[in-house]
Amino acid sequence: MLALRLTRAARLAVQLRRLLVASASAGTGFLLLCALGHALTHPDAPGASSLRLAWCAAPLAATVYLAVAVARADPGTRPRPGLSAIGLGPGRLMAVSATTTALSAALGSVAALLGFLYLRGDLSGAPVDGAVSGVLALGQRLPAPAVVTLLALVPAAASAAVALTLRPRDPRPAPSAGSRRYGRFGAYGWGAARETFGAYGRYGARLASASASASAPASASASAPASASASASASASGGRPAGAAQADPSGALLTQASDTRPPATTDGDGSAQDATGPVPGTPRSHTTLLPWGIAVLTAGLAVETYAGDTATRDAAPSAGVLLGWALATLGLALAGPGLTHLCGRLLQAVRPGALRLLAGRVLMEESHRVGRPLGVVCAVASAAYAAAALHDADATDFGPLSVIGAVVVAGCTVATLLTAAVEAKHARTDTTDALLRLGAPPTTLRAAAALRAGALLAVFGPLTLVVAQLASLPLAR
Repeated sequence: MLALRLTRAARLAVQLRRLLVASASAGTGFLLLCALGHALTHPDAPGASSLRLAWCAAPLAATVYLAVAVARADPGTRPRPGLSAIGLGPGRLMAVSATTTALSAALGSVAALLGFLYLRGDLSGAPVDGAVSGVLALGQRLPAPAVVTLLALVPAAASAAVALTLRPRDPRPAPSAGSRRYGRFGAYGWGAARETFGAYGRYGARLASASASASAPASASASAPASASASASASASGGRPAGAAQADPSGALLTQASDTRPPATTDGDGSAQDATGPVPGTPRSHTTLLPWGIAVLTAGLAVETYAGDTATRDAAPSAGVLLGWALATLGLALAGPGLTHLCGRLLQAVRPGALRLLAGRVLMEESHRVGRPLGVVCAVASAAYAAAALHDADATDFGPLSVIGAVVVAGCTVATLLTAAVEAKHARTDTTDALLRLGAPPTTLRAAAALRAGALLAVFGPLTLVVAQLASLPLAR
């Protein structure tokens, strides 16, 4: 009930994105039902029916990918302060988002069933004639368990993917119970937190104070009342001055466990830097998966080449070609964030100005959001180019089902990219508002956006053409 209320009260943009999910689910469900109809019409060709069903995995994956992107960009299911008090914690919001996705996909599956029954003539009384009549199983009874299983596949896969993506994560590391935590050298007892090596007694940390006290005894005697008052205030507040040690009546030093991080060291130019980690605000590097993506892309092209060489000329694309395209898509999806991050770095190279710095930093920061959808769009564009080259070389005619599958896959990938771009724009709203308050002209922000788009097009455009040429060579021979 809560999911239905949130669905009804959502904004127009959110409703349009959910309508896209329902449309993609309808197209995928129709293709699945057509594969079932082909199997019923041609019982003597189980291999061809299995291949048709295997090729339905491409629109199914594209639909699930779009559903996950739409669920991530939905503002109604994001955790907000105070919702946990009324029982709407991260887990409940994840369940609401998965339920909403399942409802949208189920609506599309029902539309696919109605369209399939209409074309069969079960609703209108007169079946249609044409190229799709051979996959409608005219005059045969549809098995209800098979129909329900195929139609439930898209909502179940989409809701499971959304639940897995939006599952609650605890950012805090789990504490190790019962483990001995050692402090600095000489500390006794159970430390409150671990310390890094050399946190106490760092070389040169006290040389400056020692030399200052030796060279200026007068200033030390003059600052004695101030230090005494500081010690008195520290003892009154229950603490002690930084870097000081306590002593018992016998003269033995008593040490305490210091903070987890050591104090920041100051360089010669006066800038303080943290010695234990990167500077906060630095964009994270997403280039770790770039070599793996290139390796998977190469493997996919090799599998596709082998499958294209072993297939006959007049045969339909085999399962090997499908596997090769799947590996190539996965490789480009893995390499997309790294390539986007490198685009941001290239924009900031060779004495950049304010415009190039802004565009490059935004690309580096948003590479994990828009990089993977860009890689998938690159893979789909390469497959479309290879299919067009094959059509021009062999003069083959793509049937209506192939057109429906291509429209579903291309539409889902483009819609996913646009949804990720909108999500990235909303994520940097505070930064944009801060720049406008500081006096940055809106034309500069638009120029930075155009520069980012041009840099991505300059990198992913030639990559798409190269992958398309390599993928079309074995199929055109």
